[in-house]
Amino acid sequence: MPARLRRFIAALGVLAFLAFWVWGLIALRGLLPASAWIDFLFFAIGGTAWGLPLIPLLKWAERGR
Repeated sequence: MPARLRRFIAALGVLAFLAFWVWGLIALRGLLPASAWIDFLFFAIGGTAWGLPLIPLLKWAERGR
């Protein structure tokens, strides 16, 4: 598979993943009690942790032949 096609597929995968990640964070946040500190911690962790599940996809996209 050409590198450009792998990168394009990975880009679409990242966009789809992020859409579901944000939807999931918002849905999970509704289950927690209302608090500014909980909001801060929840979205700080969720906003930085999204990259970890994408590492295999990005490695695949940059893999050589």
